[in-house]
Amino acid sequence: MEPTIHQLFDLTGRTALITGGTGYLGSSMSRALAEAGATVVVAGRDRSRCREAADRLQESSGGTHHAVQLDHLDPDSVAAGFQEALSIAGAIDILINNGNQAVGVDWTQVDAEQFQQCLGNATGYFLLGRHFRDHIVARGTTGSIIMLGSMYGVVASYPDAYEGVCPASPVAYHALKGGIIHMTRHLAAYWAVDGIRVNCLSPGPFPNERAPLAMVERLCTKLPMKRMGLPHELKGAMLLLASDAGSYITGQNLLVDGGWTAW
Repeated sequence: MEPTIHQLFDLTGRTALITGGTGYLGSSMSRALAEAGATVVVAGRDRSRCREAADRLQESSGGTHHAVQLDHLDPDSVAAGFQEALSIAGAIDILINNGNQAVGVDWTQVDAEQFQQCLGNATGYFLLGRHFRDHIVARGTTGSIIMLGSMYGVVASYPDAYEGVCPASPVAYHALKGGIIHMTRHLAAYWAVDGIRVNCLSPGPFPNERAPLAMVERLCTKLPMKRMGLPHELKGAMLLLASDAGSYITGQNLLVDGGWTAW
């Protein structure tokens, strides 16, 4: 019997681990997972902030949600955080690789150590993804991984959007996000046989309230929709990739960018 739309998007009975789940975009995605019925494990470097975020999910959406400490720039922390999530939740069905330790230095000033640190975010995504893959295979079930990319992993930024206002969009960030998008394709090809879908969600632009107003105004002129994205506008796309509604989607990069890359 053909499943209904409600059944396809329903995450009841599943557990999702999301890194960076307390951030500007991560908070909205965490709420989407909880609202769809999932048990959410919020992971990040600050355990207390993750616990507060999990408590807010319980207040707003019901259910039981958890918090773990996980620094994806530290391989030992990645392994320990994943094992803690398993011990608390029992199983993980969905992994959202969203955490990002930013390096806000443009190409004129960035040094080798800073560049390598930024690229280390991709290493953390891979290591956590491999832990998840091994867990899914051991259980003999299926799973979904969502990597967070960016429109800046697909196209270059406009120098005049930043000139005289703030540093240019960091070159290391562009290299990182382009690498994450292609890593998504590679892992999808290798892990499909294991019952694991791997996709990338690429937002942009979604500046937070601290972004310079002049830069935001300039970015708006570059967009077909002439406005910035709001965090909740990622919820539907993320849920598509996480749920059975996207059961035949793997190896894809879904852009939610107001038409930025359509030019």
